[in-house]
Amino acid sequence: MTNTVSMKAVALKEYLPIEHQDSLIDVELDRPSPQGRDLLVRIKAVSLNPVDVKIRAPKARKEEQPRVIGWDAAGIVEAVGEDVTLFRPGDEVYYAGSIKRSGSNAQFQLVDERIVGRKPKNLDWAEAAALPLTTITAWEAIYDRLGVSKNPDHNAGKSILIIGAAGGVGSMATQLANLAGLTVVGTASRKESADWALKHGAHHVITHYEDFVPQIKKLGLNAPEYILCLNSTDKHWDNMVEALAPQGIICSIVETEHPIELTMLKDKSGTFVWEFMFTRSMFETKDMIAQHELLDNIAELVEKGQVYTTLTDRLSPFNAANMREAHRRIESGSMIGKLVVEGFDE
Repeated sequence: MTNTVSMKAVALKEYLPIEHQDSLIDVELDRPSPQGRDLLVRIKAVSLNPVDVKIRAPKARKEEQPRVIGWDAAGIVEAVGEDVTLFRPGDEVYYAGSIKRSGSNAQFQLVDERIVGRKPKNLDWAEAAALPLTTITAWEAIYDRLGVSKNPDHNAGKSILIIGAAGGVGSMATQLANLAGLTVVGTASRKESADWALKHGAHHVITHYEDFVPQIKKLGLNAPEYILCLNSTDKHWDNMVEALAPQGIICSIVETEHPIELTMLKDKSGTFVWEFMFTRSMFETKDMIAQHELLDNIAELVEKGQVYTTLTDRLSPFNAANMREAHRRIESGSMIGKLVVEGFDE
């Protein structure tokens, strides 16, 4: 008979309002063992995202076993499965994980090596944990969905409108679009968020509470060839279609509550495309390893000082009380940048 090794975790059994003491609870679970291409990672820091809040949101359901969520982490490879080729124990890594598997709010987590990158050497654990999910989303949206060239010379005179430029994904998208040589127009609703967007790569900031076209014309710019929607596709649809350049592309990461009228894009021969960063891991696509490659690319850009972490706040130690506070802050809708919880060993 073998003795199982336990680990600490923050989990849920009921889907309750975050103010409820039992919305997230401290638990002890069996430590998993890696098989195949899985890494067993000792978690050092976890970043919060809107998806955490969405998954945990109140609903009439109970879990028989504690459910661990969380989709952003940095840590150390503890052990590897028999088919692993990209990493070895002791490697420092960062990743966003898979929505189909147990999450990162635990001392140890299993994750497929094909969606893991090496941690940037010049960042601490929290700074690194703030990057993966938003970085993958921004990278895939700009390069894979919008089809933007990585060569700045190819993008001379072209622009991108990023709706919600001060959020986690927006902060990364402005940096990547700037590196690609695009003129970046971000939207923001407050002075603090406008300043943040400008700091992270936006050339101009407009408000998303007014029509885009007059504001863009006032800046002396042509209609944007690319639009990236990170806030309420429903609310901004008409405004985006009107602002888009002929033969332009709109990409959104925000699901709609109502059907959108795609025929509005017909006269402009416009394109609409979704970005969901869990697609590759959820369906184990043939190009799943692209997320490993892009995270390694970002690590190099961070080490060269061309891309920066968007960490703005930390909570420690890692326990249910601090995780509930982190969820509360995300739910407030006023976060700028990223919030990280760290310190399982404290």
